[in-house]
Amino acid sequence: MFNLEQLQATFCAALLVRPIVDQAAGGGLSDTQGFEDFVGARGQALQRFAYLLTSDWALAEDLVQTAFSRAYLRWSRIESDAPEAYVRKIMLNTWSSWWRRRWRGEVPAASLPDVASNDPYQEVDRRHAVRSALAGLPQRQRLVLVLRYHEDLSEQQVADLLGISVGTVKSQGAKALAKLRADGALDGYRSSLAGGA
Repeated sequence: MFNLEQLQATFCAALLVRPIVDQAAGGGLSDTQGFEDFVGARGQALQRFAYLLTSDWALAEDLVQTAFSRAYLRWSRIESDAPEAYVRKIMLNTWSSWWRRRWRGEVPAASLPDVASNDPYQEVDRRHAVRSALAGLPQRQRLVLVLRYHEDLSEQQVADLLGISVGTVKSQGAKALAKLRADGALDGYRSSLAGGA
């Protein structure tokens, strides 16, 4: 997947913008140690969150770096409040604007032949099927599922983060789960999930 050195380099790249940002901000940003500590402590979790939104590691890295560079400009204001929530909100807003601009035409896909029962790559195939099914959901439904079930936020926290009502969180989550249940690509994996694997 990726090694730790590459991941650390990715998050350190967010810190490379410091001289440029300091110059643009008039050199008024002095507390960079707190920002560096935050990036080191929460960078991997934010990277995983970005991957679940984008379904692409490279795009997830870009999203995290963009969020870090925007948060760095306001670090003195957000550091004492809730920096992770602020960075997640930046990521959601940035991804939404990127998603609206992206062309969503045909995506070539080949159907795979039946797999053997003792396929050593079955787990990889299952993860791919789930990620593909998530990528096929409308953006708001995917956001609600990722925040509600992967990030384990309450319905109220999801509603606050997305700026929608709790009822909308519930309805979007129910619609998304219904679409995933109806997705034929996931049929072969339901029995293994129900068995606790």
